[in-house]
Amino acid sequence: MLDDAVKTVQKTQPGFKLADIPENDPETYEMLAAGKTSGVFQLESSGMTGVCVSLKPQNIEDITALIALYRPGPMDSIPKFIACKHDPSKVTYLIPQLEPILSITYGCIVYQEQVIEIFRTLGGYSMGQADNIRRAISKKKQKIIDAERKTFVYGDREQKIDGCIARGVPEAVAQSIYDEIVDFANYAFNKAHAVCYAVVAYQTAYLKCHYPRQYMAALMTSVLDSATKISGYIAECRELGIPVLPPDINHSEDYFTVEGDAIRFGLGAVKNVGRGLIRSMAAKRAEGGAFRSLEDFLERMGEGELNKRAVENFIKCGAMDCFGYHRSELLAVYDQMMDS
Repeated sequence: MLDDAVKTVQKTQPGFKLADIPENDPETYEMLAAGKTSGVFQLESSGMTGVCVSLKPQNIEDITALIALYRPGPMDSIPKFIACKHDPSKVTYLIPQLEPILSITYGCIVYQEQVIEIFRTLGGYSMGQADNIRRAISKKKQKIIDAERKTFVYGDREQKIDGCIARGVPEAVAQSIYDEIVDFANYAFNKAHAVCYAVVAYQTAYLKCHYPRQYMAALMTSVLDSATKISGYIAECRELGIPVLPPDINHSEDYFTVEGDAIRFGLGAVKNVGRGLIRSMAAKRAEGGAFRSLEDFLERMGEGELNKRAVENFIKCGAMDCFGYHRSELLAVYDQMMDS
């Protein structure tokens, strides 16, 4: 979808590349903060939109955290995260050793990498040991989780793990931190995964903000088989002030296209019309010019992939309004004309 949008932009701006877009475009973040997230990857659900409005993301890091937080485990931390982002004085840490690990997420555990770092810093685990327990928690292996609590708090000489108490962490605090880790890690993202989602989310938001016609055309093309989604995105186009022109056999392609300041409806979204037929029509138009009448259309298209159901649907969806007749008139004669 991004590739389709970029290729359309390049028709008027040949040097445009997705890799060159700025990472901190103020207008894009203003759009997200205003809740205009329809069609934006990962952020268009009503719940995500609400969090976007509350959080008011200002960079990729904020979007990354939002994507990681909006999951069953970390979701309870969303109010705290938003409050601390807007008022850093509310950020608190159970112990000072947590600040370097959790400062980037305002004192909340958000990523699996932070879990690994807590085990390493507070418990004295090696990287491999920390990742093994992280994996056990994420897979809900309760026996390992219960057994590892003792190691985390008190240590294990055989495994050469110090434990929190030996590193100056009070027992009650260590138990509390372990509880939070277990609750969180059941459903957590790793940060690398969330960053990948966030970058794509930002790219889609940037294109929607600065190249709305090209982006919305590519977006609707990506959901050609879903009338429900297309109708929703057509409504979004109206919100953006972008006219969506009806299907037309003399102008439409099989996908949605940018036509001046508008978007032309793609014939691929019309029921019972094959892509091969549409491309054949486009080739005939390029070769012999626009179709002048229903008779001209039928003669030039020949038999091929054209069938009565396709012609009927072209008429009903308005793709043949260009011939200047009422649809009822065309429906009354097309059957006999095709037979003749």
